[in-house]
Amino acid sequence: MRTLFILPLLLLTTLADAAEFKVLRPQQSSVSFISRQMGVPVDGEFRKFTADIVLDPAKPEKGKARINIDLGSIDTGNQEANEEVVGKTWFDAKTYPTASFVSTAVKALGQGHYAAQGKLTIKGKTLDTQADFTIEQKTDLVTLAGSFTLKRLAYDIGSGIWSDTDTVADEVLVRFHFVVARQ
Repeated sequence: MRTLFILPLLLLTTLADAAEFKVLRPQQSSVSFISRQMGVPVDGEFRKFTADIVLDPAKPEKGKARINIDLGSIDTGNQEANEEVVGKTWFDAKTYPTASFVSTAVKALGQGHYAAQGKLTIKGKTLDTQADFTIEQKTDLVTLAGSFTLKRLAYDIGSGIWSDTDTVADEVLVRFHFVVARQ
């Protein structure tokens, strides 16, 4: 499976200089989501992911990223739900173990806000995606935090009886928080 909700972050290809941040701090980073089941919010997270990010906070528009999410690492807070969602009708994690996001462009939106545009691949389907995010720099660390809305049915996530959007909403809010250090 493709690294799900691989969040729109930036492998910022900048000129090699001292301001470049490249080393992900996975223990301080996260990929989470909020879906709605019969109108009730359901929180979850992915415990295993990688993010190749290169960023110069002075030139974020030149940034790029590749994020891969291990779909089998999903944690909904319920073991039975975890087992169900990795199955064939949801992520089909056996066939498609990862979801991935690869940035293609970064645009400044003003006041410290940015949009990463790129390709999100889940279950073998690749679609254009945009994730809005902020950048916060503290000495030798940069934090990229943002979100995007995923339409699960566009990726065939939750087929059959699960395709009823009155039961499980089509929109899933994906949030990401990546802490990146200098080399």
